[in-house]
Amino acid sequence: MTEEQKRLLEKQLWGIANVLRGKMNADEYKNYILGFIFYKYLSEKLENYVDKKLLASEKFSFAEIKEKTKDGKEILEEVKKGCIGHLGFFLKPTELFSFLVKKGKGDIKNENTFILEDLKKILNTIEKTSMGTESEDDFKGLFDDVDLTSSKLGARENQKNDVVIEVLALLSGIDFKLEDTKSDLLGDAYEYLIGEFAAGAGKKGGEFYTPAQVSRLLAQIVSMGKKRVRSVYDPTCGSGSLLLRLGDFVDVVDYYGQELNPTTYNLGRMNMILHGVHFAHFDIRNGDTLQEDMHADLKAEAIVANPPFAAKWKSDSDPQLAHDDRFSQYGRLAPKSAADYAFITHMLYHLADNGTMAIVLPHGSLFRSGAEGHIRKHIIEKQNFLDAVIGLPSNLFYGTSIPACVLVFKKCRKDDEDILFIDASKGFEKNKNQNRLTDENIKKIFETYSKRKEIEKYSHRASLEEIKENEYNLNIPRYVDTFEEEELIDIEVVAKELKKLNDEEKGLQSKIAGFCEELGIGKPF
Repeated sequence: MTEEQKRLLEKQLWGIANVLRGKMNADEYKNYILGFIFYKYLSEKLENYVDKKLLASEKFSFAEIKEKTKDGKEILEEVKKGCIGHLGFFLKPTELFSFLVKKGKGDIKNENTFILEDLKKILNTIEKTSMGTESEDDFKGLFDDVDLTSSKLGARENQKNDVVIEVLALLSGIDFKLEDTKSDLLGDAYEYLIGEFAAGAGKKGGEFYTPAQVSRLLAQIVSMGKKRVRSVYDPTCGSGSLLLRLGDFVDVVDYYGQELNPTTYNLGRMNMILHGVHFAHFDIRNGDTLQEDMHADLKAEAIVANPPFAAKWKSDSDPQLAHDDRFSQYGRLAPKSAADYAFITHMLYHLADNGTMAIVLPHGSLFRSGAEGHIRKHIIEKQNFLDAVIGLPSNLFYGTSIPACVLVFKKCRKDDEDILFIDASKGFEKNKNQNRLTDENIKKIFETYSKRKEIEKYSHRASLEEIKENEYNLNIPRYVDTFEEEELIDIEVVAKELKKLNDEEKGLQSKIAGFCEELGIGKPF
């Protein structure tokens, strides 16, 4: 997408957002805008598929089929079978986004402009047509958060209807270029909106979105040296941005994820489909990853995650967790006040022997003692899985200004292999509300990691013996010396300079006093 296209798209998208802004906050109106974008996408994708594949040899288009005639019903039945098998859902011509927009504008004869009930039924139809098919789990409940009965859309039904018509009409003016297979304008728009909503949602934004710069870094690390990855997994996948980012660097066969928040879970599934991932190649589940592992048999080649920092978990309320294979071998459970190491060991359990995983964590995970220190020591000393520790700048993430770090793990490390420490905390671009990693910052971090370079005051390769000497404390300043020696100050030179300035001040005061006497006015000192 060119800069000009990007600016135009952003202007159009925020024109749509302005219709709802003021009625509700960003965390609420994102559900409507993203839901309507998804409906438009599904509708246009289905129409393109039917016209160019199923009806390619016919002299009529999908939109021209007469739904109430005998021939029309027979054709639609055959078309429906093809759509369900290939797309996973089905819509009739009168359920298409384009038809609904025309109806709302009053462009269709003998049809009133009240479309609210139609839209409710259509969104329900998308889910219903997938029931009992392979795509059922991927479409079930996708539009649950698009609440068309909400009073925030309007006090009366006609007011809600007018708002919905305005949003859909504005959205119809955006060409997402679905026919251009090389264009990902829709995916870019969706990612842009998710990022903007995350920023506007404050602390809640961090629950569903990892800044693009950070996700690019993690994707590069876990895909390093590969052209194809069979499986990628994120146990706290949010909107799926981390998972999808891998597709920018390697071919990904299957995507797996789990998300606790139902609304965010819906965003993640929508995001997969909008980015062209076929329903047979992603498996996103809704549930508490630590309490209920929904991908129990998965061994993923690449794992990425940005779990909630120091989240509470129910380690003390479920006695079965102590015997769970994800946690039992470490001898201790992560404390209930901080689930960081529960997520780490969960991910290590799901990591394939030839895989790489990268997880974003708060700095406290590097040095906290107790159960966390015990688990950390086991991972380093007994398993030798920790490959690198990367310190990031502060204020990168939505909802928290604290600095974070990236821990990289591999199961195929050599016994005598060192652990690379990188202090990238000073390399960032300062924006109005948040800091961001530039392309140059990411390039430096990745090159340092991939080549395991030692750079003065930036990176250090610590031997396992060195880690042991530090009692398995991974605090980065213990390994990367960033201390800048202050310039020595010559007190005598400073004293002479001060005396010189004092003498000059007395001279100026004397001149001013003389001018005041000539003018017959009081002295200012």
